[in-house]
Amino acid sequence: MNFLKNKYTYLVISGLFMFSSCEDYLDINDDPNNPTEAPISALTVNSTFETAQNTFRMGNITTNYVQHLASPNPASSSDVMDPVSYSSTWSNMYNVMTDLSDLINQASETSANHYQGIGQILMALNLGMTVDAWGSIPYSEGLNFQTITPSYDDDSQLYQEVLTLLDQGFGNLSNPTEISVGEDDFIYEGDIDKWIKLGNMLKARYLNHYSETDSYDPVAVLAALDEGMESNEDDAQVEYFPEEFNPWAQVAIDNADLLLGGWISEQFIESMDGTLYTVQDPRLPYMVGATDDGEYIGVENGAGRGNAPEQGARSVLEPDDFYTGEQSPILIATYSEQKFIEAEAAFNIDKSRSYQAYLAGIRAHMTKIGVEPAEIDAYINNPAVSMGEAAFSIDDIFKEKWIAMFLHPETWVDARRYDYAYEDFDLPVNVNPDLNGEFIARLAYPDSEISRNGSNVPDVSLTDKIFWDE
Repeated sequence: MNFLKNKYTYLVISGLFMFSSCEDYLDINDDPNNPTEAPISALTVNSTFETAQNTFRMGNITTNYVQHLASPNPASSSDVMDPVSYSSTWSNMYNVMTDLSDLINQASETSANHYQGIGQILMALNLGMTVDAWGSIPYSEGLNFQTITPSYDDDSQLYQEVLTLLDQGFGNLSNPTEISVGEDDFIYEGDIDKWIKLGNMLKARYLNHYSETDSYDPVAVLAALDEGMESNEDDAQVEYFPEEFNPWAQVAIDNADLLLGGWISEQFIESMDGTLYTVQDPRLPYMVGATDDGEYIGVENGAGRGNAPEQGARSVLEPDDFYTGEQSPILIATYSEQKFIEAEAAFNIDKSRSYQAYLAGIRAHMTKIGVEPAEIDAYINNPAVSMGEAAFSIDDIFKEKWIAMFLHPETWVDARRYDYAYEDFDLPVNVNPDLNGEFIARLAYPDSEISRNGSNVPDVSLTDKIFWDE
């Protein structure tokens, strides 16, 4: 309980410093009694917590694209892949990256190596998420407030920056420091060994995104994974507390109060209930709610709920499941994801390793969300899941990873790399006609950015692909 109180206190203090910094940025006078820089500890609190929030924010945008969720209303913008201005999410991504830039610089000036390394790993993660959504973005001129019209950096070059930041982070985390990280780190509470594992796991994640390019090096992916996470205990996550609910819990609570959202896609239900595959997945009741009749019924993306009532007849995110408990964690990066990355990277090099990693990824996810051991064994031992190395395919990896990465924005990266080739995965009803029968490949640049920096905003459409998807 004391730690929960400390987390809340840290968050309030951090927010006050962030507000103070914004005030000072707009004030032409310097007040010696009012700090113009947030201290390293407050920056760490804000950056670790808000990275989890950004993971939710990006997931909240993309879950309908990958048909985890569906709108209860017909032809909703999120379902039918209309252009939407996500100005607030764009701003939140930049707010965190700006804080991380300050954290890295302050840590460098004070030789706080571990804080600097954490900042570099978090910068790589937030930068990577932003590039994966929009492609080219302002970065080299985008974080220093020297210009209100920063130039855009090429998406492929920014990925090199992501990898450089991760390598720099390893170096700083491996060096001794006189300033230790503690409870101001909401992810690992200062456990530097786990930060190094996370950095290697993220390096594998981003190297694996090159899978459709000539630059793909699966050996390098596997080498990073060899230094990565070792179990679910290494998962990067932020656990919430009574004063701050898990945002997916809030979606579920709002839906129960008839602010409709968090309805489950028919595609997701039918991929787990035995309709599309010959095995029923025991994870379903741990992840989503049943109808009043105890059934699992989804909504077709783009079609809406039809004549179904507002409650009770369709599956939704319900309060207090694994992903939707008020104090449930937001998962930033997990051991189960790592095992599926390993399975994909090893598939054409060492199929035996790939197959074992695939099975381990399933078991890790099932264990994580609380599935009973007997149910886990029954599912994994089913011939449709343990089909043997000879019959094992890349499709099996992507299918199981799609389930294990429920509500996570990384799923949209996978869907694009995989050309949305999941079983019976169709374009939504009433799909945006401007897509010309294609799936969405990127987000539209936000209206706020176009109005402020329009001369630099790239001229792209929703079907123009991020560099790793071409």
